[in-house]
Amino acid sequence: MIKIKEAIIVEGRYDRIRLAALFDTAIIETGGFRVFKDDEKKTVIRELAKARGIVILTDSDGAGFVIRNFLKGIINDNTRLKQAYIPDIKGKEKRKSQPSKQGLLGVEGMTDEIIINAVLNSGASVLGEEARKSVENITKTDFYFYGLTGRENSEEYRKAVLKKLGFPQYMTTNAMLGAVNMIYGKKEFEELLDEIQG
Repeated sequence: MIKIKEAIIVEGRYDRIRLAALFDTAIIETGGFRVFKDDEKKTVIRELAKARGIVILTDSDGAGFVIRNFLKGIINDNTRLKQAYIPDIKGKEKRKSQPSKQGLLGVEGMTDEIIINAVLNSGASVLGEEARKSVENITKTDFYFYGLTGRENSEEYRKAVLKKLGFPQYMTTNAMLGAVNMIYGKKEFEELLDEIQG
């Protein structure tokens, strides 16, 4: 498994599963065109781009390029964005009964070698064993101890933290936990909370 710094953005669940077997990094699925109206997901993608950079890997069909261009448009700093491209290969994925509209294989239908080369050729930053650091994940229990859940003023405090992070105020606790774990280590997040409490 290859550890890279950047998060990888893919279109669907099967793409995410495919990439998770090859890369040790955060992998986010857009849900196809659903990302256009999903403010939470758009915010998470923007924050990931700021924190660690992102690699966009969509299918090579027209829909893939519409999604790719949309993502490029929502990220303010395109120096934090890398583009990974798969070749146009005719065919259909095994799980599908029909080929795509344009008759091309999507990300999930590509060989490991093609996917790995596409991501590495995008300029993704490979992290070696010497760069590997143990990052402790934040849990729901931690959120309770931090006062972000289960306390009298948890909702107000959580909203203050969401505001500081640049996340939507209506973000669910689970979505917040997932996003925080993708961007921060436990120690780094605790330092941020100390700063907010001032």
